[in-house]
Amino acid sequence: MNSFFAKAAAGATALALLSASPVLAEALRVAGNFPVEHSSSAAMEKFAESVAALTDGELEIANFPAMQLGGAKENVDQVRSGVVFGTWIGSAYLSRTVPELEAVSLPFVYPDRETAFRVIDGAAGDLLDEKLAEKGFVSLGWMELGSRNVTNNIRPLATVADFEGLKLRMQPNETHLNTFRAIGANPVSMGISEVYAALQQGVLDGQENPYAIIASRNFNEVQKHLSDTNHFFDYIVLVANKRKFDALSEEHQAAVREAAAGAIAWQRAKAAEEDIASREALIEAGMTFTPIADNVRAELRDKTQSVIADLKERIGADLIDTVLNEAGK
Repeated sequence: MNSFFAKAAAGATALALLSASPVLAEALRVAGNFPVEHSSSAAMEKFAESVAALTDGELEIANFPAMQLGGAKENVDQVRSGVVFGTWIGSAYLSRTVPELEAVSLPFVYPDRETAFRVIDGAAGDLLDEKLAEKGFVSLGWMELGSRNVTNNIRPLATVADFEGLKLRMQPNETHLNTFRAIGANPVSMGISEVYAALQQGVLDGQENPYAIIASRNFNEVQKHLSDTNHFFDYIVLVANKRKFDALSEEHQAAVREAAAGAIAWQRAKAAEEDIASREALIEAGMTFTPIADNVRAELRDKTQSVIADLKERIGADLIDTVLNEAGK
């Protein structure tokens, strides 16, 4: 009997100690496919630090960069189903779920990053945030992936004819694919994890990416020619599962948004620095750089006008016109 009461007393003491212990932080998992050293991955670490600070440790962001939880397609599916809280991802990978995202992937529309961010931070971005919400995502902001440029192993790209027949890897975005079909190339949709080997083995002639991605993926090791086609400006969108985000308290939602805004501002500035530095590093590593002349760029723009017209038919003219009007200011 005494043993029973002793055990009961010990159990009561343990329960009292347990109830007095601090509440464990709620961990929110966020997946990404960018390398650890990419500016977006560094920004996500700042995001995690800010969320913890702003919520007094009640929320914890657990980041999984570098495809630790799967590739881009898997990350999108994981967020949409609620398996993970969020992802930071090239917006093209969401375009099959939210086709309207193709509206900000118009070819040869953005002369510089300032124009690109004026578009995404304005009315067009607000419309896209609404479309994302309809599909179960909350947009927390837009980082820079950057101006995309073509590399290849066949020849320098000095004229429109030089694109003819090149087998180039693209993201899974119909506007991207149709753009390169319009200028005579042979675009192939492929996951980023497969690209290096495909270039090395000659399965592909080339690929297109921002300079920082070309450098961080070491594509210079398997590519000879580099250009400044600047055919698209690409964004990295930070999205969360809407159901999980809405389940947070208003204070925690505000903290997550504030932390995201700070991290995104930092990343945009860092990406601009890395863009210039990465191009120089690729040239120093031995790639042959051929700039695109203004008259050639104008010809490329003319050849891809049909892509914009087709996209208006597919997703509606209003959003496209909003992007074009904002970009033209």
